Amino acid sequence: MLEEKMFAFAMLGSEWVLWLLVALSAICIAIAVERVIFVSQNRTSMSSLQPILIQFLEGGSSESFHNDLNTLSGIEARVLMSGVEAHRTGGVESAENAIAGRMVFERAQLDRGILVIGSTGSNAPFLGLFGTVLGIIKAFADLASQTDEGAASVMAGISEALVATAIGLLVAIPAVVLFNYLKQRNKTLLGNLQSMSHLMLARLHDESKVSHSTTAS
Repeated sequence: MLEEKMFAFAMLGSEWVLWLLVALSAICIAIAVERVIFVSQNRTSMSSLQPILIQFLEGGSSESFHNDLNTLSGIEARVLMSGVEAHRTGGVESAENAIAGRMVFERAQLDRGILVIGSTGSNAPFLGLFGTVLGIIKAFADLASQTDEGAASVMAGISEALVATAIGLLVAIPAVVLFNYLKQRNKTLLGNLQSMSHLMLARLHDESKVSHSTTAS
């Protein structure tokens, strides 16, 4: 019974695998486009953020820095703002924890959907090979039932089956490229943001020391 069902499944051939690969390719492209749009809409303008951050690092007050950040939007502004707000109520340690927590959240937002692209890039060749195997099984089954046409029938079936392997590779290569690009872009963005956060925390720490010294005296 099981053997008959598996044979009936194999007789479906490789066509459905080809459609699955095409669908996965379309999904990967859609996710990549959505991710590019998401990041472009959620980046903080560095031409606006950089002067504000430099002014604060060169001796500006955290209150002014907070007010300036409040006028900006985007990932960088949100992370830095979370640190400044936590510092106002809990000090530098609270600021570090707030930034770390916000970074985890923003990283999850940036990486959303990228796993699908990576999985497609890793598994599309195997799907293509699976389709090829199904196509070859069907070709030999057709040969058994159509002995008059012989080798021509087998060669035609095998050539069609090999298309699945080619399509699998055609889907996998762009998916891997997209996955690596998106991961590297997010890594660079978060690395720059982490650097800015450390500089800001160092400045907040210095400001806290000056404030405590003034209060003590």
